[in-house]
Amino acid sequence: MSKLLSLGKVLIKPMNVVFRPNNFTPNLQVTLSTSSVHNVNFFNKLPAEKLWKSVTSVSNAGAKKGRGKGTGRIRIRDLNRGQMIGVGKINMLWPGLSAPVIRGRELLKQQRLPDDPERMEKLIKLRDSMTRFRRLRLNPIERGWSGSKMPGRSIGPPDPIGEDEFTGFDTKVLQLRSILIMKGSLGRTRNYQAMVVTGNGQGLAGFGLGKSKEAPAALRKAKNRAGQKLMHFEIYDGHTIFHDFYTAFGRTKIFVQKRNEGYGLKCHRAIKEICQAIGIKNLRAKVEGPINIQHIVKAFFIGLLQQRTHKQLAEEKKLHLVEYKAENEYYPKLVASPSVVRTKEEIPKNETLDFVQYVMNDKLILRKKKFPRFYETMPHYQIFLKKYEKYRNHEKIRLNLKVEHGDIKSFLTDKYPEPKEQEA
Repeated sequence: MSKLLSLGKVLIKPMNVVFRPNNFTPNLQVTLSTSSVHNVNFFNKLPAEKLWKSVTSVSNAGAKKGRGKGTGRIRIRDLNRGQMIGVGKINMLWPGLSAPVIRGRELLKQQRLPDDPERMEKLIKLRDSMTRFRRLRLNPIERGWSGSKMPGRSIGPPDPIGEDEFTGFDTKVLQLRSILIMKGSLGRTRNYQAMVVTGNGQGLAGFGLGKSKEAPAALRKAKNRAGQKLMHFEIYDGHTIFHDFYTAFGRTKIFVQKRNEGYGLKCHRAIKEICQAIGIKNLRAKVEGPINIQHIVKAFFIGLLQQRTHKQLAEEKKLHLVEYKAENEYYPKLVASPSVVRTKEEIPKNETLDFVQYVMNDKLILRKKKFPRFYETMPHYQIFLKKYEKYRNHEKIRLNLKVEHGDIKSFLTDKYPEPKEQEA
């Protein structure tokens, strides 16, 4: 019976077999039928990927209940790695499989070879070497915003277009996220979306968005699109913007303020990367509303494109543009003048003449309420202020004397000069 079952691939149609022993009666007939038998079980019905997925993953219902928290540590192993055809636990010589049929003039025959006791240890060591998780070590300068993750890291200049190369450009990753899309035919598929900014640090910059099935491909698409959509921005005095401005995209609002040299970049990290790509070194920005990276980037680029030079602002208002600085003791300095200046009678009473209020589109930054210090409400502080009143301008007077006369001296010094000490 076992021989008949082994011929299952040959015997496709049922076959009637009649056995007639010596004592067989003609009225009794035994009929046996055979058909093809396939040895099917769970392990050879599914491919290796499905089997590993059943071991290393957890169902959606289980994930919602908190199961499978340590499944990420189980890594897929290639069980075929290190295996050779014809070589198994028992070391045998198989002519035509693991060895040639004829070696020289000798015809090889099937024979058993000496066993290798270290074979399984070598196989396990080889499998484990490819599944060990090695944490990526990066130079501290090459790290992103948080460790070895992509946002904040540099990925180099965009790819050249024909003969044109992006010399001096550098690209920074602003966002890299995975998106799960549910489709009727394919089920749940994973895509990657990347957003980058590229610039040369001299006024040329652009941002791009890329999507792909793989993260490197999404980053490459975004980088090349950013290189194809470059914008030029003028930089005031080579370090900052021309004026304060308000900008928004969606529900995200940004208040950007101009700052003096040496102040630095005090703003959202995405805005900081954009400023470094453009070449802006001193700026302060306050973000209000949702902190959506894409909205922040788009809003900041819109605000930079909408800013105007001092000459354009003077022509808009048809008034002189005057600058006051604390380091110049708020002495007025004429920055720009229009071709035609309006008179005082031509200016309406309800027109906004404050420069900051005008460029901010009458928007105000939300500030925290400042409370007085605990000692300022006490009686002894008022007594201190009365005693200090006659000394309060001494520091300013000393500074003026050093600027005007080069020395701290009394106004009676010229009339009654002090005797100089003679050197011994």
